[in-house]
Amino acid sequence: MHSTVKNLLDIKNNIKENLNLLNINNNPKIIAVSKTFKIDKIKPLIDYGHLDFGENKVQEALEKWTEIKKLNPELKLHMIGRLQSNKVKFAVKLFDYIHSVDSKKLVKKIAEEQSKIKKRIKIFLQVNIGEENQKSGINKEDLNQLVSYCREINIDLIGLMCIPPVDIDPEVYFKELSQLNKDLGFSDLSMGMSSDFLIAARYYSTFVRVGSSIFGQRS
Repeated sequence: MHSTVKNLLDIKNNIKENLNLLNINNNPKIIAVSKTFKIDKIKPLIDYGHLDFGENKVQEALEKWTEIKKLNPELKLHMIGRLQSNKVKFAVKLFDYIHSVDSKKLVKKIAEEQSKIKKRIKIFLQVNIGEENQKSGINKEDLNQLVSYCREINIDLIGLMCIPPVDIDPEVYFKELSQLNKDLGFSDLSMGMSSDFLIAARYYSTFVRVGSSIFGQRS
């Protein structure tokens, strides 16, 4: 068994055991964050049958995934990095999920581009949960307005996403976002990375974004 597949299975078991101990019924999907890794490192996971992969940059994703997705149409590609509006046209063609939507401008552009190619992408709104100046994401007080706009123009909005502040216990942020997500009536939630996916899973994250714990450290 390839080391990446073993790492993936270890993570799945770890989540399952952790949630069973706490009597929490949740089974999050693992997005294998493959940014910066070459396809030979990713291929064992594809061959094993893993379906969800995450990329940060549109250009890198196009080069890596265009042909592979044609050969494996069941694969789901998640855009988890910041998306610039001039890259939306390309992102919409390739990706199945976008986790980093945080403005009306971006929502409008996605709606326009996907209608041209008759495709509906699943969208998460990124919330700046720690209210950090340097971080992407919509402010909590503007969230309801953006959710309403998405529903108005018939975007397939499925949930919220966050990246909590580093070096602070993320639990309080995950708890808050999980509640916000529930209050808005969403069934999907994108939170948790290599360092904190177990905590995110406890707060009903349905997608955790794990890179280095599967692929090893990036060079």
